[in-house]
Amino acid sequence: MQVKIKRTLNIAFVLTCVAILVFLLKAPEETTAKLPQDQNHQRFYAMTSKKEAEKFCTECHAENKSAPLPAEHPPKFRCLFCHKKEK
Repeated sequence: MQVKIKRTLNIAFVLTCVAILVFLLKAPEETTAKLPQDQNHQRFYAMTSKKEAEKFCTECHAENKSAPLPAEHPPKFRCLFCHKKEK
């Protein structure tokens, strides 16, 4: 009886791992734009703390600024969570 339960749990574990692996392999490609490497964004590449760098994003990316974000843009307080630095 004990061996049968162990075998069933092991099979369930392996099937769960396979399902997670298949799910991750079928994930779509990353489509979010990277942080530009232009003069406006160059200072962010020197900053090591994302939280510290994100404090300056609203200088340009706020309503009535030079590059406002669209209304349907996701939460605007974690810019570098999605917009990663180019290597």
